[in-house]
Amino acid sequence: MSSIFGNKLQIFTGNANRELAHRIAEKINVPLGRATVTSFPDGETFVKFDENIRGNDVFIVQPTCPPTNQNLMELLIMVDAARRASAFRITAVLPFFGYARQDRKDQPRVPITAKLVANLLVAAGVNRVLAMDLHAQQIQGFFDIPVDHLFCAPVFYKYIAEKKIQDLVVVTPDVGGMKMAAAYAQMFNCGLAIVSKRRLNATQTESMNLIGEVKGKNILLVDDITETAGTITSAVELLRKEGAKDFYVGIPHVVLNPMAIERFQKAKIKELITTNTTPQIEIPGVQTKVLCVASLLADAIQRIHNGESVSSLFEIRAGVKT
Repeated sequence: MSSIFGNKLQIFTGNANRELAHRIAEKINVPLGRATVTSFPDGETFVKFDENIRGNDVFIVQPTCPPTNQNLMELLIMVDAARRASAFRITAVLPFFGYARQDRKDQPRVPITAKLVANLLVAAGVNRVLAMDLHAQQIQGFFDIPVDHLFCAPVFYKYIAEKKIQDLVVVTPDVGGMKMAAAYAQMFNCGLAIVSKRRLNATQTESMNLIGEVKGKNILLVDDITETAGTITSAVELLRKEGAKDFYVGIPHVVLNPMAIERFQKAKIKELITTNTTPQIEIPGVQTKVLCVASLLADAIQRIHNGESVSSLFEIRAGVKT
């Protein structure tokens, strides 16, 4: 596939989420590019593009999910290899942007690692970034290159609307997610509630106060990312004490570890709804729906390649945008 500029579109991937990259390539009807991405015995990453990319429009699909540092280094080295192989343009496709939560100095003598990662990507040779559901939208400003920021909301809305959940209230388990929760409440024309939390340490949070009415209501808890599930499950505990009924949890980026799995199992939620921006594993005893974002990313890649606007991808229904 060639753009209006005559440059061939090519899609490559590292080892972070090869299944998603294959699905994106299938949607665009192009073969996934051949590249060797492996490690030397000492752990150093080796990259080689196994086909010609000179003068082409190269998209590298690589979420920087765990193992975060390994996947980030793969991406940086792939970008450097593509630049040195004379690619016309290099777009880093980041379904999940690791280090996004380190986006400010919230205590003395700490880094702003999200900005550092942005600097590293630009220094490696990235010309453009395509990201999904960044933890904070202002991260776009950390880059001195164009950033297209997509949202999973259209995919979530379609699935949840089909469930026709009665007496629904959208809840954010964190005051910082109020804007996102308000958008969902507007989409579903339902109530909105907010849980305030206090972080005890890196793995524990405490839900403290509830603003809104949830008694006898079904709950849609929305957040952008969870790793230990502490924020979500402590909110479920508080809402259940306040008389809420069934719990649906909608999170685009679910990065599971053993602690999160145990907490989800104990929380007794109705359904966990997430996406394949990162590789997912089954949680025994927890009904989970993994929505595919390949079509959304494929549409964005094609529009970027053809020099078209991607803003129409934000539309969910007439008059409603995220």
